[in-house]
Amino acid sequence: MQTAIAAIFVFLLVILLHELGHFTVAKLVGIRVNEFSIGMGPKLFQKTKGDTKYTFRLLPIGGYCAMEGEDEKSDDPRSFSNVSPFARISVVAAGAIMNFVLAIIIFSIVSFISGTPSTIVGGFSANSPAANSGIMIEDEIIEINGIKIKSWDMITDAIGNSSPEENIKIVVLRNEERLNFNITPIQENGRTIIGITPKYQSSVSTAIKGGIELTWYFIKLLFDFLAGIFRGNFSADDISGPVGVINAIGEAANTGFIDLLILLGYISINLGIFNLLPIPALDGSRIMFLLVELIRGKPINPEKEGFIHMVGFALLITLILVVTYQDLIRINLLQ
Repeated sequence: MQTAIAAIFVFLLVILLHELGHFTVAKLVGIRVNEFSIGMGPKLFQKTKGDTKYTFRLLPIGGYCAMEGEDEKSDDPRSFSNVSPFARISVVAAGAIMNFVLAIIIFSIVSFISGTPSTIVGGFSANSPAANSGIMIEDEIIEINGIKIKSWDMITDAIGNSSPEENIKIVVLRNEERLNFNITPIQENGRTIIGITPKYQSSVSTAIKGGIELTWYFIKLLFDFLAGIFRGNFSADDISGPVGVINAIGEAANTGFIDLLILLGYISINLGIFNLLPIPALDGSRIMFLLVELIRGKPINPEKEGFIHMVGFALLITLILVVTYQDLIRINLLQ
């Protein structure tokens, strides 16, 4: 039950925010939205406001934004096909952008709850060089080997890049007084360390900064993964489908709310990047067609574009089925 609730929460939020991005920008550029639905399947409740139907449906697994003339020919001047290519590109891209915004918000919440490492000393490793150096807890590290320190990452880089055979010169601020220390580092697992741990602090500004940094980290990680696939460094076993994702959500839910939030942010980034790939039936391919329209000065034949999207959709469904089968084998549901 816990896995089911967690999976519904993740999928509903990630997909719904994606569709909300399309909806919001479509309204801003004057496109008629026929329906905005929360959930899928049979209709439970519907209210019409303006020219848009707002619907709640039975299955809480996402939602959709139905725009006039998006997938069919329409003479309505407010249809999707009758606004400028730039407006259409903004509408199509807005879904993925909303996923990145959601990831930043989620990771900012995680950073605020967990705290972010500061330049203030929070503790020492047992019998470490720093523990016996005279540096005290609550000292603020402001300089290492002549390098001005502004973040915990700068501290780890400055110490890690130091020679283990030379003393490290550290300047701290204690009660507004500058104090100098010379510490002989040690090697641990191939790293140069002195054995200090940071004090974690929580504030809105540091949380937002941490949310942006963590979002960018996962974006780079996913692009490295995609590049590795093209280089042959990853196999199909490294890819998960819906079953694998639900299994991961269940594991995250069992380990704690923070882990579930991190996975939620990561899935949101996955959805955003995947949708921007130039694969037929995805938002990325629609953007590619719109860019071609800008260059040519006229749109691609709608029937040809529709056929390409249909073929792409069929291939995507086939891929999902194959990956789902592998997921079932991986988590021993077919044995």
